[in-house]
Order: sequence, then C-alpha cells, then structure tokens
Amino acid sequence: MIRNSNASQKSKTRKGTLSIIGSLLVLSAAMRLVTEAGQVIAEEVKTAASIETSLQSSSLDLARPEHLTAALDAIKAREAKLAAREKEIEERETTLAAAEDAIDAELEKLEQAEHSLRETINLAAAAAEDDLTQLTSVYANMKPKQAAALFEHMDPGFAAGFLGRMPSDGAARIMAGMTPEKAYEISVELAGRNADIRLE
Repeated sequence: MIRNSNASQKSKTRKGTLSIIGSLLVLSAAMRLVTEAGQVIAEEVKTAASIETSLQSSSLDLARPEHLTAALDAIKAREAKLAAREKEIEERETTLAAAEDAIDAELEKLEQAEHSLRETINLAAAAAEDDLTQLTSVYANMKPKQAAALFEHMDPGFAAGFLGRMPSDGAARIMAGMTPEKAYEISVELAGRNADIRLE
C-alpha cells in the first residue's frame, strides 16, 4: 500500500513537472515574440519621427508636384516597411501557435505514456502481491516443524516478510521450531520494520 501511495505521489509530481515545463516553453516563446514586436514598434516610431523631421527641415512646398511626389514616396516606403514588419510578426505568431500545439501534443503523449506505465506497474504490483499471499498461505498451512526447517535457511529479512503476513499464532509455532539464534535474527527484523513509524 505504501509503495502504491509513493508511486501515485511520484506520478502526480511528474505530471505537474511536465505541465510546468510546457508552460515555461510557451511563456518563453511568447516573451520573445512580445519583445521583438516591441522593438519593431520602437523602430517604426523612430522612423516616423525621422521622416516627419526630414519633411519639416527640408521646407518642402507640398503645393509643388515634385515635392508632393517625394513626400508620397516617403510615406509609401514607410507603409511598405510597416507591412513587411506586420507580415513578419504574423509569421512569428503562426510559428508560436504551431509550437504551442506541438508542445501540447507532446505533453499529451507523455501523459498517455505515464498512464500506461502506471497501469503496468499496478498490474505487476498486484501480481506480486498475489504471489506473496499465495506463498505465505503455503507456508502457513505446512506443519510448523517443516516450515521452521525452511525458514532456518532463509535470509532473516526474507523470512520476516512471510512471518509478518501470517497469523501470529501460526508464526509463533514456526519460530518455536527454529534455533534460538535464527528466531532472534528474525525477531529483530520484525521489530525493526515498525521502528521508523512515528507515534503521535
């Protein structure tokens, strides 16, 4: 149960991390676009001011056709430059939108893979739990003397795992058939399993 809880917590943490990474990528691209757009606007304001200053300082007589043509050409050039800049910004916005879609798609794939992995882990954990339950039942139904002989050769931690899952009277009969040394080692293992539990 603790293992499943930890796995669930890690899964939520990973999912939250993936969402944060995706958001940061989108935010970074948006900030870059806004910064570049701000630079474009600043340049255009500067250009417009420059043209206006130029027209004022040159004392053009707009009543004269040649002067009017020059002013119109300057305005058209500025409009063409603005149109080119707007097109560039639109293209960058399109690229940003495509990047956002790609990030969303990748996040969805990662979430699906994580979900599939979580299901596989849960199935494996359930199968392992079933195996342990069945094996514990086998040991519990053996004659205590025979089970004690088997447990005598097991690693203390491994043996404690099975004995801890058995009813206490059955585990006591098996431990009674072991050597005192082995029974002590297993007892230490069993006691140590609950030593880290906080009592509040």
